[in-house]
Amino acid sequence: MIKMISWNVNGIRACLKKGFLDYFNEVDADVFCIQETKLQEGILELELEGYKQYWNYAKRKGYSGTGVFVKKEPLNVEYGIGIEEHDQEGRVITLEYEGYFLVTVYTPNSGKELVRLDYRMKWEDDFLKYLKKLDEVKPVVLCGDLNVAHKEIDLKNPSSNRRNAGFTDEEREKFQVLLDSGFTDTFRYFYPDKEGAYTWWSYMFNARSRNAGWRIDYFCVSKRLEDKLIDAQIHSEVLGSDHCPVGLLIDL
Repeated sequence: MIKMISWNVNGIRACLKKGFLDYFNEVDADVFCIQETKLQEGILELELEGYKQYWNYAKRKGYSGTGVFVKKEPLNVEYGIGIEEHDQEGRVITLEYEGYFLVTVYTPNSGKELVRLDYRMKWEDDFLKYLKKLDEVKPVVLCGDLNVAHKEIDLKNPSSNRRNAGFTDEEREKFQVLLDSGFTDTFRYFYPDKEGAYTWWSYMFNARSRNAGWRIDYFCVSKRLEDKLIDAQIHSEVLGSDHCPVGLLIDL
């Protein structure tokens, strides 16, 4: 069994001051992916004994970025998706293993007033093409902050958020297209009707204490890995970011 964790840390340096390493050591995952590192190369030396580290930095300072920490060295590592327009923000890392690809992603936010929605739609199409190409070679485990709540069950206040970033019809449709292309939302695979299961809460209005949140962090896998799935988890008790970690147990 492989234990995988994914966490949007909303700035790894800030998260380190809020107990990141305590959780990291306690959870003892085989694979630990982080998003929104807000880091430039050379700024942070993280001591993680027994783990290989892979980082993808955004060109823009203090913005975006991803990291992957793994116990088992991969056969190969790729940064980005091979399209310059998309590869400036450090959003994707792909690790190749014998039986599968692991992809961590920090999907672009459509922004206030949906200023980046058009760009987001282009990103979605190009990223899905990238995933499908990988999937033709071997199955894919995808994790990260996908910046979309798929269904009304996936956020506390669907009606008042209909045209807000992360819950537009366009973004939700793109997530559905991902699933229709042969991927499984692992949390809903195990818990199709579970309500109040969220991974992100606004810092405003005591949203977290009221559990007024959104489920926007995911583990999705190629459908043919469904029989390998053991459990999908949301670690909402873990603080340190406005997101909480999500987990996957899988027999690979």
